[in-house]
Amino acid sequence: MFDHRLISLLPDLASYIMVVNEGSFTAASKNLGVTPSALSKTITRLESALSVKLFERTTRKLVITQAGQKVYDQSVLMVNAAQQAIEVSQSDHTVPSGTLTVAAPEAFLNSVLQPFITPFLKQYPEIQLKVRALDGNIDLMKMGIDVAFKLTDKPDENLVMKNVGPTNLVLCASPDYIAQYGMPATPQDLTQHDCLYLAETARDNIWDFLKDDEFLTVKVTGRYAVNQSQLRLSGVKEGLGIGIFHDFVIKESLADGSAVQVLADWTIKSNYHGAIALQYAQTKYLPARMRVFIDYVMSVLPQRLSL
Repeated sequence: MFDHRLISLLPDLASYIMVVNEGSFTAASKNLGVTPSALSKTITRLESALSVKLFERTTRKLVITQAGQKVYDQSVLMVNAAQQAIEVSQSDHTVPSGTLTVAAPEAFLNSVLQPFITPFLKQYPEIQLKVRALDGNIDLMKMGIDVAFKLTDKPDENLVMKNVGPTNLVLCASPDYIAQYGMPATPQDLTQHDCLYLAETARDNIWDFLKDDEFLTVKVTGRYAVNQSQLRLSGVKEGLGIGIFHDFVIKESLADGSAVQVLADWTIKSNYHGAIALQYAQTKYLPARMRVFIDYVMSVLPQRLSL
């Protein structure tokens, strides 16, 4: 049976979601248009009503409690259901409109997606598009993402997945570098070369290779490490060493001869190769703005990637 006490709790639960997502009362209060003290009182009122402690408060940060996490998870489902109710009420609208938030890895965004953003916005002038460059794991629900592009061999099984196309990793260097230092014949030869890598994690300079049934792991070194693909590509083209790139990043450089492929008969293994997956939450009612974006992407990007 419907509990009428829920009605008074709904705004507080929505405010609670904002605090968790933003990680602080100050940031959340700015988005909600209230003062931090007023928002703190809202959360205190919610804790009293639910008889649970939602946060462990310290002078430096908020830490969500175990009970708070459970409340958050259910509250997000509630807000998403409310959003779907809004979408259903607007389903008869003929013009797709509203805000669409899209996340994509920086390299894919720059090399593949960016040229299609302006044409899409011109075709659908009532849509406001927010694009975020995000690499690695993306929690769509927590981060408020509608659609995410992921470069992975293991798409999230809890999300709807559309395969935009395949992507592989390519090892390359400049012709001048190869002329001066020689072409590596095996992955082990890379230990004698300068290599450019991401330097985001402790394992970024450990590269895995596969050829038939042979699997090799090589720890590389180099004087230049950078986690931005275009900067890394510039370094490779300027002769600073050998680097790994997604095929869509290096394609034009290989075509014009400013870069050459290294160890072409070996496959580079990584969590970031396999498929370009377009993923979004399962829903019975797909908002029109999401539907037209997904249709647009699937109509233009596969051809772009196959060129």
